[in-house]
Amino acid sequence: MGLYGKYVLPGLVHLTCRTKPLMRQREKVIPLARGRVLEIGIGSGLNLPYYDAEGVKQYWGLDPAPEMLRLAERAARSAPFDVEFLAVPADEIPLESGSVDTVITTYTLCSIPDTEPALREMARVLDPGGQLIFCEHGAAPNASVRRWQDLLNPLWKRFGGGCHLNRLIPELIEKGGFRIEQMESTYIQGWRPGSYTYWGTAVPD
Repeated sequence: MGLYGKYVLPGLVHLTCRTKPLMRQREKVIPLARGRVLEIGIGSGLNLPYYDAEGVKQYWGLDPAPEMLRLAERAARSAPFDVEFLAVPADEIPLESGSVDTVITTYTLCSIPDTEPALREMARVLDPGGQLIFCEHGAAPNASVRRWQDLLNPLWKRFGGGCHLNRLIPELIEKGGFRIEQMESTYIQGWRPGSYTYWGTAVPD
């Protein structure tokens, strides 16, 4: 990973992901989680304060980066429910099929190397009545912004921990074995190439 990835990137990701526009998005979607909850890409634990404690029966926070999990452990100390960490990639979820009611992804699909097997794992662990709740930045509809996303993406991935600016989030979700039930999308406040955001719910197809 190198010194940058080990010592600089975790703090940079934490600061970038806790800006007010992103936190407002988290506040919109996280309280929808119910039952047995699996969060993919818990990162530094920024979502934890927004869960409805009465609605969460069991919680797992998955992240393959030990540096991010160390930050999340601090946030978990004040969580109103027990937090169980899964230090594995999203395509290796160590839970039984049908054992989860809600899967949460927020600003996570941008950095998973291969989203299709990861999403199929999320679909596998979901109960037949469960759902995926997502909030992700991705490809913009405007041609001018999209050109900048495509141009900047190689450099952005290198210094942003594998984050892609230009992923087509709805297509990735559907290709991963889900059917989108409802979705909204818009530019949120911030840097234009990184601010087009999709959020909503999906169910295994």
